[in-house]
Amino acid sequence: MVNADSSYAEVQAWLRAVAAQNIVPLEDLTVSEWADENRKLSGQSAAEPGPWRTDRTPYLREIMDALSADSEYEWVVFMKGAQIGGTEAGLNWVGYIIDRSPGPTMIVWPTEQDIKSNVRIRIDPFVRSTPCVAEKIGDAEGPKDGANNTFLKEFPGGFLAFAGSNSSTSLRSKPVRNLMLDEVDGYPRNSNQEGDPVTLAETRTRTFGGRRRIFAVSTPTIKGASRIEELLQTTDMRRFYVPCPFCGVFQALVWDQMRHEKGRPDLAWYECAHCAGRIENHHKVDMLPRGEWRPEREATGPRRIGFHLSALYSPVGMLSWSTCMSSYHEALADVNKLRAWTNTVLGESFALKGERPDWERLYRRRGGHELATVPEGVLLITAGIDVQKDRIEAEVVGWGRGRTSCSIDYKTFPGDTADLHGEAWNGLRDLLSTSYAHPTGVLMPIQSAAIDSGYATNTVYCFAREYSAPKLVVIKGEDSRDHAVGQAGHVDVTLASGRRLRRALKRYPVGVSMLKHELYGWLRLERPEGAEIPPGYCHFPDYGEEYFKQLTAETWVERESRGTGKTRGEWRKTRERNEALDCRIYARAAAAILRIDMYKGPDWDRLELSIGALSAAPRQEPEAQQPAGPIARPERRRYRSRGIS
Repeated sequence: MVNADSSYAEVQAWLRAVAAQNIVPLEDLTVSEWADENRKLSGQSAAEPGPWRTDRTPYLREIMDALSADSEYEWVVFMKGAQIGGTEAGLNWVGYIIDRSPGPTMIVWPTEQDIKSNVRIRIDPFVRSTPCVAEKIGDAEGPKDGANNTFLKEFPGGFLAFAGSNSSTSLRSKPVRNLMLDEVDGYPRNSNQEGDPVTLAETRTRTFGGRRRIFAVSTPTIKGASRIEELLQTTDMRRFYVPCPFCGVFQALVWDQMRHEKGRPDLAWYECAHCAGRIENHHKVDMLPRGEWRPEREATGPRRIGFHLSALYSPVGMLSWSTCMSSYHEALADVNKLRAWTNTVLGESFALKGERPDWERLYRRRGGHELATVPEGVLLITAGIDVQKDRIEAEVVGWGRGRTSCSIDYKTFPGDTADLHGEAWNGLRDLLSTSYAHPTGVLMPIQSAAIDSGYATNTVYCFAREYSAPKLVVIKGEDSRDHAVGQAGHVDVTLASGRRLRRALKRYPVGVSMLKHELYGWLRLERPEGAEIPPGYCHFPDYGEEYFKQLTAETWVERESRGTGKTRGEWRKTRERNEALDCRIYARAAAAILRIDMYKGPDWDRLELSIGALSAAPRQEPEAQQPAGPIARPERRRYRSRGIS
């Protein structure tokens, strides 16, 4: 006991004794141990609700523990397939931070639009179902005040913020110690023209030095353009080795060892690479808990660890080997499906073939319809527009079932494109008002035109304001985007008077690299004599050689960055002029904005039916004395519609 006469040293000794008796430090826990003790999976967001069990997905243990407070690593990179729990591992880390290691934390998703859906579907159910987290954050369904709302959740000692990679403002808003980069392959390469979003977000953590933790997790996309693969290459690139149930030899599961009964991909198994034993899907129950992560190389970056895992490791009861094999056989006929299968099942980037198609072969098979005419099978029309300093070029493209396409017209409008009311822009106005006659007699307008804003950007914006979407849409190419068209964002427009209109126009990001790969695949398609037209087949009128040279003016090359060991792919010009290729890509983007990639048989039926109905005899007005009753519909003519002939 101390009193008024006690010395300073005696007071300090008394305080230390009291603290030793009354303060019980939290036991040291790893992230996986914390999850096993505290995490509850909500039925709203999990296929198997209830207490979390790391033993169910034992390969996640080392990944989660690398994120623990006492871990030596700053960067943890996880490139993965589908249905193996990568995002759930990240949420376990977030819960551990809130409950055991509080500090400023941020989760970054591809877009700002992803924030609301992920907070509603993942974050709020996670908070509600985990009591030790809920009591620190508060009721996820309570008042949406400054301490708990869609974009920020505060807790003692820290906060949990959410950002979209397409918003540079949110990425550089506040310093954070812990950073989760979810689905990084969906990030743009340039966030609002302010730089790489991963770099912008990572910069926020540098204040915390060696105490920071960064968790990057994603399925990969295109080889040479995959960000998660690029990050993985800076680590020790660990793979999960499991023992064969027959010979006991450890091996990483690879697709080349998958087998199936002849003609029965639904009956699949894994052949041991050492004893050729037939390993069935159910053997994973015993194999996975005995597995271990093994590094493939030395990390090129300091304090980095990386993991690569395919969906072949998915626990029994989730994604089976038979399902993987069946989906593989279904994907073989469609390069886009095969790419998605490679990304989500193997957890690998997809190496696209980007060799230039032979322009001479395309030139020799041109013809079949006249310029500026619409052949049978065309059910909607789009246009792609490229703006240069001294001209505007545009291609009009018709689309039919199976995304078969037909070049209907190609125009060049010379003139100074700085003059919005000059010859070039007036020519484009005339084109956008043009309709083309279908063989049924129906006049078909250009339903959507996409104009690139890479050159004369503000002039393009001002021109586009004369039209409403989807008649004319503004686009901006992004090589790293892995799908045709992304979510539109607003841009500012400066009028000729100098007045600036904030967020006055929508601009769509377009995955030009992916669309070039797709187009080149279509251009390589052959049509055997008498055979049905393959999906994606492209038809051309009697264009000259220059058109086909421009259409095939780029090639895809992969190169290794000097001194880094990283492989990057890029499109390179093989000749100066490539406007025909650009215009075709933009017309394809316009078709994607019309959502033709989502069209199924009934959707094409409706388009075909509208053309057939409109081409029938003109509707007759009923006579005044005609008795009330149903009016007979004119007979609808049918036309061949299995692609454009």
